[in-house]
Amino acid sequence: MDIRKVLAATVEKFGSKAGLVFGEDRFSFAELQTNAVKLANTLKDCGITKGDRVAFFLPNSPEYVYCYLACFYLGAVGVPLDFMLKNDELSSCLGHSETKVLIAKNRADISLESIRETVDSLKTIILCGEAADEPPKDYVLYNAVTAKAKTTSPEVIIKDSDPALIMYTSGTTGNPKGILLNYKHLEGSPKAMEHFVDLTDKDIKLAALPLSHIGGFIYIQNCILFGITLILMDRFNPFKFLENIQRYRVTCFHLVPAMYNAILSLKEIERFDLSSLRWVVVFGAPSSPEILARFHKYCPNARFLNGWGMTETCPPNTVTPMDSDNIASVGKPAPSCSIMIVDDDGNELAPGEIGEIVISGWVVMAGYYKDPEATAAVKRDGKLYTGDLGRFDQNGFLYIVGRKKEMIKVAGQIVYAPEVEAAFYKNENIAEAAVIGVPDKMRGEAVKAVVVLKEGAAATVDDLRYFAKEHLAHFKVPQFIEIRRELPKNRTGKIDKSILQKEASIS
Repeated sequence: MDIRKVLAATVEKFGSKAGLVFGEDRFSFAELQTNAVKLANTLKDCGITKGDRVAFFLPNSPEYVYCYLACFYLGAVGVPLDFMLKNDELSSCLGHSETKVLIAKNRADISLESIRETVDSLKTIILCGEAADEPPKDYVLYNAVTAKAKTTSPEVIIKDSDPALIMYTSGTTGNPKGILLNYKHLEGSPKAMEHFVDLTDKDIKLAALPLSHIGGFIYIQNCILFGITLILMDRFNPFKFLENIQRYRVTCFHLVPAMYNAILSLKEIERFDLSSLRWVVVFGAPSSPEILARFHKYCPNARFLNGWGMTETCPPNTVTPMDSDNIASVGKPAPSCSIMIVDDDGNELAPGEIGEIVISGWVVMAGYYKDPEATAAVKRDGKLYTGDLGRFDQNGFLYIVGRKKEMIKVAGQIVYAPEVEAAFYKNENIAEAAVIGVPDKMRGEAVKAVVVLKEGAAATVDDLRYFAKEHLAHFKVPQFIEIRRELPKNRTGKIDKSILQKEASIS
């Protein structure tokens, strides 16, 4: 997909229309295009050429949108990073992706100076939100350089097979996994949305998901492809979210279960007029009739849709059809992919049988960046073995049953148990650590750590939680920490997590 042509066509149709609203600031589609081109030329002046990696470490903001678009204007590779990452995680992702330019906002607990010293490939740091009269030493100021940048689009030939994004689902310091998507993959989510829902330029969408998340990026794609107005929040707040729906007459949005539950649980929900909503997509939302009834009580004109997908496969890959109320399932597959349920030998299973969900089609990622072993473990013969367990019914509806691999989904964010364990092993008091996912009504799953202290060591649960917060993004910090004298082992001496899982399920 050539985003430059898509945005140009949208500007031609809706140039003066508000494309992005952030707080009290409104940006027309023409302004979005101009600001993106200015940043692209700024990056070009910094030495960025086709294929170079540019990372963005920012909270939700217009600048985050421009970062994506500017990379696509240059044929560069965008590396969107969660603004909650810690120093070690940020350095790891930047080094692994061989980022050349970092666009960032200062955060008190992040040392950009130490990161620049640690990451050899990093040549330039562009700072957002800094006062021009107090320029930090050796940094480039975003507002200052983009104000003087050219407004002529750079001349670059971009092919569908060229790399476009490296999206980190796991900011581990030991073995980061960067999902490599090409420019063809940029068509995946828009085509799926086009199939599942009826977006038009009359729609107004509300985004509170992090723009570093694939779900947040989809909002940007919706904005420029369908000519919708996007209301962007810097972070999720359920009360403010409802305020924005009422104020801007929002027609649709997609979010994760924890956000959805927080909105429906807010006592003040009765105060707001939510009649403008046409549909809501929740990825992996609770499917109880009580929750659906509560949703319809406050959103009488809206369809509730359940969906599922992975960053590795350009989601959404399944969504409830608009004419269906089957929210127990996550819907039916998009035309751009084929989904099978297979047994451990890769044989396709019949409807009703539970097995691993396998996806094939052009939407499947190119692979994990610089990690052929991890890629080979999940991608075989063009098919992605998701590690999720599910089943189809006789009518082609997909149901998610559980997970096969060590992946913990906390409110839509993916946490890998080994990365949390690696963080604990940095603590000099820890002898052994095992991390598992446990059921959580609000977030789907929560992270639990079971640890063994070294002989003679003294540490409390609070000490360990504080340590984890210093080394992990907030959604990766275990909600439950248990200190034991020993961990269960199998015959080979490896920690047996299946026993821990069984204990957690009956506790």
